[in-house]
Amino acid sequence: MRSKIAVVAGTLIAAATLARSATMKAIVAHEYGGPEVLKYEDAPRPEPKENEVLIRVMAASINPVDVAIREGYLKKLVGDRFPLILGMDAAGVIEKVGTKIDKFKAGDPVIAFFTLASEGGYAQFVVATENEIAHKPNAITFEQAAAVPAAGSTAWKALVETGDLKVGQTVLIHGGSGGVGHFAIQIAKARGAKVIATASSANQDFLKQLGADVAIDYTKEKFEGIAKDVDLVLDTVGEDTLRRSYGVVKKGGMIVSIADRVDPNELASCGIRGKSIRTEPNEKTLEELVKLIDSKKIRPVVSQVLPLSEVGKAHQQIATHHTRGKVVLKIAGA
Repeated sequence: MRSKIAVVAGTLIAAATLARSATMKAIVAHEYGGPEVLKYEDAPRPEPKENEVLIRVMAASINPVDVAIREGYLKKLVGDRFPLILGMDAAGVIEKVGTKIDKFKAGDPVIAFFTLASEGGYAQFVVATENEIAHKPNAITFEQAAAVPAAGSTAWKALVETGDLKVGQTVLIHGGSGGVGHFAIQIAKARGAKVIATASSANQDFLKQLGADVAIDYTKEKFEGIAKDVDLVLDTVGEDTLRRSYGVVKKGGMIVSIADRVDPNELASCGIRGKSIRTEPNEKTLEELVKLIDSKKIRPVVSQVLPLSEVGKAHQQIATHHTRGKVVLKIAGA
């Protein structure tokens, strides 16, 4: 009788352990809407396919695109695939690797940048392909590392891959104190460019600490009165800021916008080039960012670290469009 009880008890314990391991804590949205639709709850733990790794997430960052997705502005791209776990980038430790993974192994600390189709960083576990990850920089914490992938990749694509920024050129960076902007200033300086950057009064010293040669307080002065004949403009603001930027670019120069559509007529009228971009994960870009961080040429700035359960507060902060650097969720242990 006792042996049967022991067997049953053992079975129940094993089943309970399996049930716990099959779920994880995550922030799940079941509909589009305000921050209140983000629910802290149990969700199925993902299992990596043969070409994926399973990451135990230590930290994840908040991006403006997360807010846009949650509010339904990117519904045409995201669809109605609820329940939905947001989170475009994360940092953590590989828990498990698929059979076709050869560059990474269990126990490797990594950073990850996900596509709209594969997002899921607001959770204890997430899967990623090799093209979406790189080894974590040694010189920084997991919270700092989580701030790098999406914003850093966007800055790199805008300045290097699209703008082809070269030594000695001058770049104007709008929103230099923000997530993308603060990486852009540092990347531009690392490439030997002169940097003019805009931000509010409170962030003027911050711009200079990042390496900006000229800091412009957009609340007190017009940037077009200071920035003239620049080689490249990185627009992270859009609308009126973009419209006023065409005239400050030298003939043959370029505007890259991550916030708005460039106007072909304005480009033609000014004799300049322009492109609106959206960034996708690329392992080579992530590796370049890691090199810059480990060589201390750039550093991610995290202004706030919040627990996973306070994701709503993080979204409210990002929605103000006045965040210095990045806001990060600490997830380890959830």
